[in-house]
Amino acid sequence: MKRANLPALAMCVMAIAWAAPAPAAEDPTTPQSFPSFEAMKEWFSARRGEVDKRQENLLNERYDLSDRPAQDARMSNGKPIQEGVRVRLPPGVTWNDLSKMSPDEIRSKNVFPIGFMPLPHPNQPEGGMLFPKSNIDLVKKQDGRDLERFDLDFDIPERFLPGFPPAMYLTTHPELGDVSHGKLVTLDNYYALFKDILNMKQLDGLRLLVTPFPQQQFNSTDDRRVARPSLGVTCFDCHANGGTNAATHLVGDIRPQEERHRIETPALRGVNIQRLFGSQRALKSIEDFTEFEQSAAYFDGDISLAAKKGVNVLDRTSQVHHMAEFEELLDFPPAPKLEIDGELDPKKATAAERRGQALFFGKAKCATCHAPPYYTDNSMHDLKVDRFFKPRMINGMLAQGDGAIKTFPLRGIKDTPPYLHDGRLLTLDDSVEFFNIVLQTKLTTREKKDVVEFMKAL
Repeated sequence: MKRANLPALAMCVMAIAWAAPAPAAEDPTTPQSFPSFEAMKEWFSARRGEVDKRQENLLNERYDLSDRPAQDARMSNGKPIQEGVRVRLPPGVTWNDLSKMSPDEIRSKNVFPIGFMPLPHPNQPEGGMLFPKSNIDLVKKQDGRDLERFDLDFDIPERFLPGFPPAMYLTTHPELGDVSHGKLVTLDNYYALFKDILNMKQLDGLRLLVTPFPQQQFNSTDDRRVARPSLGVTCFDCHANGGTNAATHLVGDIRPQEERHRIETPALRGVNIQRLFGSQRALKSIEDFTEFEQSAAYFDGDISLAAKKGVNVLDRTSQVHHMAEFEELLDFPPAPKLEIDGELDPKKATAAERRGQALFFGKAKCATCHAPPYYTDNSMHDLKVDRFFKPRMINGMLAQGDGAIKTFPLRGIKDTPPYLHDGRLLTLDDSVEFFNIVLQTKLTTREKKDVVEFMKAL
């Protein structure tokens, strides 16, 4: 065969592969080919309970999901935070035992807590944007849009999620406090709430942030995952009020599907002091991130699907710039115990908070990455968590190394559970326990509690 004919042969093979019917699916989360939208909807709907139950069983295996609200700590909107370590230990092992083991020993004995391993999407083979019920219900009531998917439910219980709707603070109006007045900011009310405190560019940017545009699962095509044709989603459907509702998704820049990372929506608070954006932090400005989200992330990084489903191409010089200008006004919540350098005012802080701060800057090694005043170094770090366990499949996801992770700001951290990039850590206590093992800091029980107390004050 002549070499010149190889490209043509390759195209023929690809065409045959695309035309071939899908094999029978053994996994209940994997679709076959469908003759119509109704057939597809019926197939997914019939398996919804099974998909949800599988993820529910995984969460119960990983965590203590009981309701134990803290008596002394609330989010900015008044919701109590959940307290205590919720990650379950392997049988016969204590946290003290683990803190004394080397990574190789933990790996060889297979005692790394499963709750510290990567967390899969509620339906990893399918993926896509998924919203908590509180968000679905309020958007439907207020805006008339339905964000409920017919194929699966959100997995993490509401008590471990940010208070909804989150409070909203602006750098330009610190004297106003929560400018959302406890409301969910949508296209229905944004103008009335902000017409007197934003300039026209900022107001137009906010308008675009609350305007629905087509997305992979929420659109008008026959391969959507909502019952009726949808206008799409808004930026603030995930980044509610410029904060977060913990909506989840899969990163768009990794293949194959089983290796894609779950991503928990980060808050947009304080993006004016951040310099790295996107799941792999390849985007260097909030303008880049804003443009990328609707052109690529909304469609799992597939430009052909974006064209098919109605991608909203933003104009960089006007729309993107206006959206970014508003986003950069979003501020962290007030922290009355912090001085201008971001550290505690000793006259206002409790003894536990002061001890926690000393540990944060010392033995616990937290400030190595989370430096004041905003508690970030605007950099990337690979925690090499895969030192502690052997790669394995978990509900359709290959649990392995996370790679480099952005140092997110810790200002206002008590407002934005769950933690880490995929939401695998449900509480601040879980986070301290995780880093105590990963960084090998050997904190005592009281020291860990003191670090949590300090972070509550941020």
